[in-house]
Order: sequence, then structure tokens, then C-alpha cells
Amino acid sequence: MKPKGMIDGTPDEIIRRNPLISVIVAVFNAVATLQRCIDSFSDQTYPDKELIIIDGGSNDGSLNVLEANANRITYWESKPDRGIYHAWNKGLAHTRGEWLYFMGADDYFWSSDVLDRMAPHLTAAYPPLAVVYGRRALVNDKGQTLSLWGQNWARIRQEFLQHQMTIPHQCLFHHRSLFLNGGFDETFRITGDYELLLRYLKWGEARFVENLIVAGMRVGGLSTTRTNLITMVRENIRAQKKNRIPVSVLHQGWAFAKIVARLGLLQVAGERGTARLTSIWHKLIQKPRGQRCFL
Repeated sequence: MKPKGMIDGTPDEIIRRNPLISVIVAVFNAVATLQRCIDSFSDQTYPDKELIIIDGGSNDGSLNVLEANANRITYWESKPDRGIYHAWNKGLAHTRGEWLYFMGADDYFWSSDVLDRMAPHLTAAYPPLAVVYGRRALVNDKGQTLSLWGQNWARIRQEFLQHQMTIPHQCLFHHRSLFLNGGFDETFRITGDYELLLRYLKWGEARFVENLIVAGMRVGGLSTTRTNLITMVRENIRAQKKNRIPVSVLHQGWAFAKIVARLGLLQVAGERGTARLTSIWHKLIQKPRGQRCFL
């Protein structure tokens, strides 16, 4: 008998040609961006969708935004939580979808047809594939695109296993079956999404939808700030050890060396300049950008 997970599986009634997609948003003091996030969901032309929002007890006006949009949200609550992975775990309990998508309040769907274009790929993927992803755009506060991420799984698999998260959650759809034996490990502050995927992708496969930008991510998120980059690498190594992924000292040293280099670039060039310089470097060495994702 399987141990009880965060959710009870995929009800027969939601396995359909057009799968129900559950979008779970974690919020804390995000009044400046929350409305854009909600609008990007509501504007989706795909009909079989639901929105779950878990607010961590915001005191900046985010609650007013949630109340004003209550008729557009399937379920929402505002209570203190222990961070983004606790919020997402709480949201899981209120989902009915066959496929699950996780956002932060700073994230937003790139265009109104994202779910419409993604749905056929989800239907075709499962079974056997439980992970499907597209591209993610990194944007600044003015909405200008700094860089695009996205690469075929065959190209990034090795780096994913030995270095870091090469499939950011903003471009990733999870099949419900991934959560039957548990949700996000809340002991991870930054890379709980990476640890969750390691459980499946250490032996599984993923489908890449090449021509679809799924979402925009604003510069300055939890895993892109200067102070959190070292923590991110350390948590990545802990996630690999937890899932018994063999990683050499050389690979660990390379991961830290990349972070040191990025910290230096951030200090000199800032986020926008760093994104441009990184893009130029990738072209010079003729290696696909997705294989060297620093963010």
C-alpha cells in the first residue's frame, strides 16, 4: 500500500480530453503584482482551469485584491504560513486538476493562450510522462525581457542531476501523480521545487514544448537575489544527497564557482547587464543557454 500523499490521486471524472489544470499561487505582501498575476490567469482562453491562492497573512493590501477578485478564484485563504512550499502544500489540498502549475505572485502567464497551447501536450504526455515544460522569460520591473530560458530535456538532464534546477517552476506543469507520496519538502527554503522533481526525474523523463513561453518571472525573486545564491547551491547539494544522486566534489566545486562568478557580475553589471553578458558568453562557447542556467 502506498503511503498517503498530499492529495488523493486523480479522480476518474477529471481525466478528460481537455484536462483540468489547477494553478496554485503563493502570496505574501505582493500588492504591487498580485492583480497582474490574477488577470493573467483569468485572461486564459482555456476553459478547464481553476485558481487556488494561498496568502501568508499579508498586511500590505494584498487581502483587498483577493477580496475584490473572489469571484475569479476557486479557493483562497489568508493565514500565516511557513513559506512558499508550505503555501503550495496547503494549496494542493484544494485542487481537483489532473495537472498542477505553481506560481508566485510576481509571476504571470506570458499570453492569454498559454494553457490552450499547452493542454494538448499535457494530454499526450501522460502516461508515461508526468513533467511537461516550456520556456520562461526573465523580465525587469519595466516588463522588459532580459533573457529566455528553455532547452530540451536530453540536453539539460545531466546538469539537472549534478548541478541545479534547470526547469524553473514558472515554465513547468506537474501531473497529479507526482504528489501521491508527498508534497514539497518544507525544510528547503529556496529549492524545494528542485528536490521534488529530483524524486521523479532521477529516473524519469520530461517533455519540452519548444515554442511556448509559459510565464514571465520578475528579476529579484527568492532565488535570484545576491544573498540567497549561496544558500541555493547548498540546498541543491542537500537535495541531491537526500535523493541519493552521486555528485562529485568537482561538480560541487563547479557549482560554487559559477555562483561566485555570478555574484561578481551582479556587483559590477547589475541584473540586466549580467543577463546580457551571460547570453553573450553562451553564444561564444556555442553551448545552449539552457545547459548553463544560472538563475
